Amino acid sequence: MQQLTQLGKNASAAKYELQKMSESSKNEVLKAAAQALVKKSSFILEENKKDIARGEEKGMHPGLIDRLRLTDERIRGMAQGLMQVADLPDPVGEVMETIERPNGLKIEKRRVPIGVIGIIYESRPNVTADAFGLCFKSGNAVILKGGSDAVCSNMAITKVIRESLKDGGITADAIQLIESTDRAVVQEFVRLKEYVDLLIPRGGAGLIKSVVENSIIPVIETGTGNCHVYVDEYADLEKAMAIIINAKTQRIGVCNACESLVIHEAVKERLLPKLAKALREYQVEIRGDESIQKVIDCIPATEEDYGMEYLDYIISMKTVPSIDKAISHINRYSTRHSEAIVTEKKENAEKFLNEVDAACVYVNASTRFTDGFEFGFGAEIGISTQKLHARGPMGLKELTSYKYAVRGDGQVRP
Repeated sequence: MQQLTQLGKNASAAKYELQKMSESSKNEVLKAAAQALVKKSSFILEENKKDIARGEEKGMHPGLIDRLRLTDERIRGMAQGLMQVADLPDPVGEVMETIERPNGLKIEKRRVPIGVIGIIYESRPNVTADAFGLCFKSGNAVILKGGSDAVCSNMAITKVIRESLKDGGITADAIQLIESTDRAVVQEFVRLKEYVDLLIPRGGAGLIKSVVENSIIPVIETGTGNCHVYVDEYADLEKAMAIIINAKTQRIGVCNACESLVIHEAVKERLLPKLAKALREYQVEIRGDESIQKVIDCIPATEEDYGMEYLDYIISMKTVPSIDKAISHINRYSTRHSEAIVTEKKENAEKFLNEVDAACVYVNASTRFTDGFEFGFGAEIGISTQKLHARGPMGLKELTSYKYAVRGDGQVRP
């Protein structure tokens, strides 16, 4: 606990330094950190290989290995994320609202940094750079607790960024990593309320549930992704095929991949044979209800399948007689992440957008677009599936709070 307390003190001191920085100074630091990641990519990849080897020895699931693996391209992607954040407008200091009272008081509602943000995440080392970039640009210090599976990768990325900060004359404690792999440390971290203003867990359902239930620090819940695609009776089936294949197979180990397909019974005979053939080319296992089983050869779906985030080459399928039944099914099993409808009927599209309860709802597009980079926010801190205080991809503005600046000329309250 003593080590965590020191990290908290370091971060608390750092946040006041960061809040004083100009936008141009922050941008220069972010660009330098991006260049450092690319320059030191060989070092980062060597450390990442240690994590990969350990994961394979332990029999880690291929989807999780994919989340863990770094490549030159992915490191360039991390650097590009930092560069994009540098190019985004700084939210700090933005005047959100101006009020002038009858008594002459002038009130401004201004964006300000949250302070110290703690992020607990699992097997995705790119989160280390993403979290730093967004927190730094929004004036926040960050304390990171990555998963034990990625400890070497996270330490390497953090080291490169901290060295870059020191070279620029900036406090390295803008980013700190809890290096201990002891699970008990997480339980201590979630009680560090004296120093940490906000916690964001990123990972599987178990991690998120544990943090939400045990933290005495305010938490933004980033949920798991049991994402659906609904193929309406008015769908363009060629469009539907392309969207489903992309959403399911483009990358399986991510929270915005399609895990469940809902099909209007009017189109199942025309869609399913072609779709099943295409999915099997990607080795996707299909688990369907009785109606699906009558059209294609597949594994019978269970109740559990409809609520499952597989992170694997598996998809569940359900037929429905109407859009209302589709929406009801999705709202029952959704994790409130990303849901999509494929339809050419405007009324059905609007109904789906209005009635499906999720952070991101799509019409005729893949759920894979739920991403801060794709939304133009730069590297994201996570996808919030709750409704307070942020929802969906969380960019710079979601990492700020606000305060009221009140100017008077001697007014006193009568």
